[in-house]
Amino acid sequence: METYLVGGSVRDKLLGLSVKDRDWVVVGSTPQQMIDQGYQAVGKDFPVFLHPKTHEEYALARTERKTGPGYRGFVVHAAPDVSLEQDLARRDLTINAIAQSKDGTLIDPFNGQNDLKNKILRHVSPAFVEDPVRVLRLARFAARFNFTVADETKTLILEMIDAGELDHLVPERVWQELEKALKTDQPSLFFTTLKHVHALAILFPEVDRLFGVPQVVKWHPEIDTGIHVMMVIDQAARLTDDVAVRFAALCHDLGKGTTPSDILPQHIGHEHRSIGLTKALCQRLRVPSEIQSLAMKVAEFHTHIHLLNELRPATILKVFEALDAFRKPHRIKQFLLACEADFRGRPGYEDLPMPAIKLFQDYFDAIQAVTAKPFIDSGLTGPAISKAIRKQRIEIIKQYTDIAKQNK
Repeated sequence: METYLVGGSVRDKLLGLSVKDRDWVVVGSTPQQMIDQGYQAVGKDFPVFLHPKTHEEYALARTERKTGPGYRGFVVHAAPDVSLEQDLARRDLTINAIAQSKDGTLIDPFNGQNDLKNKILRHVSPAFVEDPVRVLRLARFAARFNFTVADETKTLILEMIDAGELDHLVPERVWQELEKALKTDQPSLFFTTLKHVHALAILFPEVDRLFGVPQVVKWHPEIDTGIHVMMVIDQAARLTDDVAVRFAALCHDLGKGTTPSDILPQHIGHEHRSIGLTKALCQRLRVPSEIQSLAMKVAEFHTHIHLLNELRPATILKVFEALDAFRKPHRIKQFLLACEADFRGRPGYEDLPMPAIKLFQDYFDAIQAVTAKPFIDSGLTGPAISKAIRKQRIEIIKQYTDIAKQNK
């Protein structure tokens, strides 16, 4: 029995990155032999075991044979006669098909080290086409490492698209890869890579439609909406690690990629089209409810921040209420971060001050102090209490807006 360090841990070490999780492949063993040595079996689809002391994953060397569509359509063969090279050959990309022996020797039958050096994502074998998740993984690695896709790999992906392989992707897997991509330093590369290999229109048509559509705002020169949204999600990544904010930044302008007749009546503006498209995207990918909720509110109200000085106090209060901010005050920070990313997602605006952010937060801090107790003590009951609270909150906002206008 021989064990080798494999996959991402070897790749990241060669790139000089910190290694968080180590995966091992075991050659020349059987499931029973692993159990006899104290390993705990955990794999459902193929033999994977946890080391009795380190609890790291050890998988028996295996081969895979395609038997049906999608990523589940495989028959796995794990046996003592499966070699390390055979196991590496089933992997997706050359940079993930490098192994390291216990003495530090690298086993690299597909020249993954050369592709790491040249920052290229290249498939290991034609079997790449058999698993549609690999397209998403490739785009995620492009975002994480800022690598480009080899021409021959792009050709294979086009074959997958023509064969309808991407239609078999399970929503949860798409969301898992999207979530990981949003956690990278430059998530825009995930989407631009998918567009480069012609997969964006299939996987995220709402985003693909944004490219080529003018982004017109009165306070900034015209810019392509797709480019703007890419800049916005990268700004969101710069501002926060919160995936909910980054996803909201992605969805905030989806409605600009459609005409009113595509989804809603003519009189409905792009903000409401963005809400509808965001909801449809979240339902399709089964996005967690809290992330979906924030994205829909940002789609609906992000322009309010840019126009804050023009809004009536009652309208400003409506935004706080819609965000459910009095029960979930953290929503204010999330909302403002997404709005700030939107503002900065334009050439020349990356580092400009945005006074409306502080002003909106000041409004909330002031009206949050209004409670029901004084009104109850004064004898009010029932709906009269809520009405009195809203009136006082609006008056406080009005005082702040008057001061802001005087100082402008």
